[in-house]
Amino acid sequence: MHSIRLDNAVFEGENVVYLIDPVDGPTTLIDAGVPSVSVRESLEEGLAEAGVAVADLDRILLTHWHWDHSGLAGELQADSGAEVFVHERDAPLVDGSGRDAYLDLQRACFERWGIPDAPREELLSFLDGQETLAGEPADVTTFTHGDRFPLGPESSSKESDPLRRDTAESTGTTPTEDGQEPETEALRAIHLPGHADGLTAFTFERRPEAFVGDVILPKYTPNVGGADPRVEHPLATYRSSLRWLAATDLDRAYPGHRDPIEDPAARAEAILTHHDERTERTRDTLGDIGPATAWEVSAELFGDLEKIHIMHGPGEAWAHLEALVTDGEATRNEIDGTFEYSPATE
Repeated sequence: MHSIRLDNAVFEGENVVYLIDPVDGPTTLIDAGVPSVSVRESLEEGLAEAGVAVADLDRILLTHWHWDHSGLAGELQADSGAEVFVHERDAPLVDGSGRDAYLDLQRACFERWGIPDAPREELLSFLDGQETLAGEPADVTTFTHGDRFPLGPESSSKESDPLRRDTAESTGTTPTEDGQEPETEALRAIHLPGHADGLTAFTFERRPEAFVGDVILPKYTPNVGGADPRVEHPLATYRSSLRWLAATDLDRAYPGHRDPIEDPAARAEAILTHHDERTERTRDTLGDIGPATAWEVSAELFGDLEKIHIMHGPGEAWAHLEALVTDGEATRNEIDGTFEYSPATE
């Protein structure tokens, strides 16, 4: 397995994609980066160091739809014939069919979160300038939780089906029809939504390691709420994904940004604690200034925001406020399309 750092200053920066080039199996790329000239050059250089060219790629597994992970996939597919796999929840954003609907939802959320006109115009200007990062739509094959991607000869050509649809709820090896464990190493898709609706980790069946995309990161805490407002009950959903990682005995996780994480369970626990503390701060803030919009709460939590953080700040405040509503600790009132939150009365 080879990790390839991409020349990317967009979003979280320091993207990492991963190449699996087994002798007898499909040449597999985990994630793809944004479709810029510098990223394409970085990727080609990294592939060349491993003795692989873009034309050699057999398949691309996407952890999620965000453009710094999927934007280059369509271009790579056109140049290699590689199959592009993405969780069914994120497929419309990668194949292009759902991009307009997503933009409409984003703008509706900016209204619900109460983002004022001036920062909203700044945000929209920033997002309009990033439209090319979506890249060329890819012809995708969808997968769901538990699907298995063999890394050996049982899927060794583009003409064969590289996805064998075994269903399982764990990362353990799957017996064959005669009751024996399969001889071929494989990756198992584990759906871990929160940061994105289709966010998926790919766990090795024969060793305690996984590619986790942006489920956990070594430096930052992945944004929840603003990064993908399609996620229902975003904070509760993300907490569930973190608990899965915290309870799973992985020795190492390969994230979508920066360096490997040597104790994934501990990192997941740390992010859970972080969100517990942020929920408390959100509750206290609402008690101090409520009634308040997500934007007004985010200003207390995060201070002044610019560029993409104008979206991520109130989005994360919204996720925590909605969790308080679900728990009966806050109420929500809609006024002309904007959500206003108040502390629950006893």
